[in-house]
Amino acid sequence: MKRTVITVVGKDSVGIIARVCTYLANNNINILDISQTIVQGFFNMMMIVDMSGASKDFEKIADELEQVGAEIGVIIKAQHEDIFNMMHRI
Repeated sequence: MKRTVITVVGKDSVGIIARVCTYLANNNINILDISQTIVQGFFNMMMIVDMSGASKDFEKIADELEQVGAEIGVIIKAQHEDIFNMMHRI
């Protein structure tokens, strides 16, 4: 399993989750876990996804997710789980 952490942050608006999830589904990426909050109008979502069956390589998906974010006014970042863990360990 190739797990990836995807974060989405920005001003809340209609359709953010739908747009991100549609992109993932269209690229055969399975959502394993998802957490989403809105704090005083700011949207924050963290997803753990399985990219084992992805139709594109990681770098292409990360770039396209950033483009999706730019189109809908949020910042989307994708990181390999191992890198995310190393960056956030105590």
